[in-house]
Amino acid sequence: MPHLLRAMALLGVLLVAQGVSAQKLRIAGDAWAPYSDVSLLNGGLSTDLVRTALSRAGYTTEYEQVPWARAIHGLSEGRYDVLINAWYSEERTRIGQFSGEYLLNKLRFLKRKSTDIEYRNLAQLHPYSIAVVRSYAYAPAFDNDVDLKKVPVASFSTAVRMLAAGRVDLAVEDEYAARFALSREPDEVRDNIVFVPKSLSENGLHILVSLKNPDHDKIVADFDNAIAAMKADGSYDKLFKLHDL
Repeated sequence: MPHLLRAMALLGVLLVAQGVSAQKLRIAGDAWAPYSDVSLLNGGLSTDLVRTALSRAGYTTEYEQVPWARAIHGLSEGRYDVLINAWYSEERTRIGQFSGEYLLNKLRFLKRKSTDIEYRNLAQLHPYSIAVVRSYAYAPAFDNDVDLKKVPVASFSTAVRMLAAGRVDLAVEDEYAARFALSREPDEVRDNIVFVPKSLSENGLHILVSLKNPDHDKIVADFDNAIAAMKADGSYDKLFKLHDL
């Protein structure tokens, strides 16, 4: 009996130590279906991938869905440890450390069916107004082109409604996210919008870990290793199927 009690006590100590050592990360993202949205299964594909990878790496997570600008600001101040959906930009390296690419997004322009706008290069688009979501980074050439007439908006839903109403000439968004959003818009919006042939860019999707977290290097390394392991054992692909992507 004494041996059993000692074994149980040791197990209790180990469990307590494990609980203490598991770092709880405050993670954030905006509503960007089908990748992140609290109304979707497990919060959407990106949310599911990130939380699963971090869990496998030994972290616990607490997720908060907030507007994109608030998520970026919160990460810069250290209120959030991890931003789950981030495209690379040099400016963001001042507030966080990027993981490796864990998803790939294809950026497409959208226009009204009644227009004949074509896209072969950015110079062709200088005459047109383009709705862009505030604080989003799209592609370096696009972001840095000061001759483009960019109209900042709060969300892609706002952008596409302005586009349908003729208040802007173009909008830009990840293809899957745009298709998902359009499927939930009124007929007069959805049926009036088409994709412009040719992608603006293909962007790797990363997590961005706040530099305010002293363990940012380790969190990024642990996440990258967990994603690699998930790809190797098939669980990565299973999550895509679970989310019908």
